Amino acid sequence: MAGSGGRLSSPHRALLEMVAIIAVMVEACQGAPGGVASEEEQFSIGFFPRNLIYGNAHRAENVYVKMFTNSPFLACTDLSISQEEMIDPKYSWTGPDGRNLQGKGYVNLTDSGELVLLGFQESMSGAYTCVLSHKIIETSAQEELDVTSTYRFMVYAYREASHVYQISVRFNVKGCELAANDRFVEELKKILENLISDLTCRVEGPSSTCHSLEAPQRGSPNELFITFQVNPFAPGWEDLCYRLPRDCDDATNRRAQEAKDRIREFFRKQTYALKHQFRAVPTIHYVEGSLSVTSIDSCRPGFGRNNITHRSCAGCCVVCSPGTYSPNSSGRCRPCVGQRRVGYGATSCP
Repeated sequence: MAGSGGRLSSPHRALLEMVAIIAVMVEACQGAPGGVASEEEQFSIGFFPRNLIYGNAHRAENVYVKMFTNSPFLACTDLSISQEEMIDPKYSWTGPDGRNLQGKGYVNLTDSGELVLLGFQESMSGAYTCVLSHKIIETSAQEELDVTSTYRFMVYAYREASHVYQISVRFNVKGCELAANDRFVEELKKILENLISDLTCRVEGPSSTCHSLEAPQRGSPNELFITFQVNPFAPGWEDLCYRLPRDCDDATNRRAQEAKDRIREFFRKQTYALKHQFRAVPTIHYVEGSLSVTSIDSCRPGFGRNNITHRSCAGCCVVCSPGTYSPNSSGRCRPCVGQRRVGYGATSCP
């Protein structure tokens, strides 16, 4: 069917027309990322009065420390012994590498044997062990006995969840079996990625399905349902976080939100263009009001969520343990294949 001006209104022509108007709008939608982040609150997960965690001689205590904050006080004793008198107590703390922590610059050791880890980072995660030795006096025999107890704490770095946005849109198409539909989806992805590339964000997917509808006052249109995600972890995100390590989480969420806002504005302008800039509606065109945006909590690479292993920090993005890795924002730490071993926070298995 011919449109105004004698131009053919074929799927291929419609694709070219839509791409052309999209490309014109890309420059108008460009903008700078958000402003400077506010200073991050300093807190950790302790669940104990005065942010003090007692040891347990029978099992390791799990402790979760937000990145770049100080850990709770880790007591080199259990609750019951702390209520008793101890004679000549001595405390010896070792870190994940098995070395004594005395004199290390990233720890604070109190006279009463409590340990605080300063400015916690993922590489500091692991097992912290304290040996408490003291004397007791058997009053009946007037005999001194040496008593030793060992306490182990598994300390994990965690981050707040990052935002990934799932976006769904619909386009009218001439038919569901046309190759032009797939070409259009590919071209749309390229244009959207170009729109947000300066934010170090990317478009994941998209996936598309085509359906025939029965719509009041619209007849029986064929519509292409397109769904994709906006992810703030495009190549180069690690360099941004390296420059702003303490503000990385806030900056990441701001970048994702800016990308989402640009894409929302882009589709809003599609409606305006169809109403005011086209003499004839292209064969493939945006369905007004079909845009849907959903925020999904995700974890940055190297971190994941496991509400079974980390019940005390359910919903937290906890650093991946040795032997596991997370290459993307899926929020899951995967096991490395075979005998490959990696440290905490791995994003790949070498």
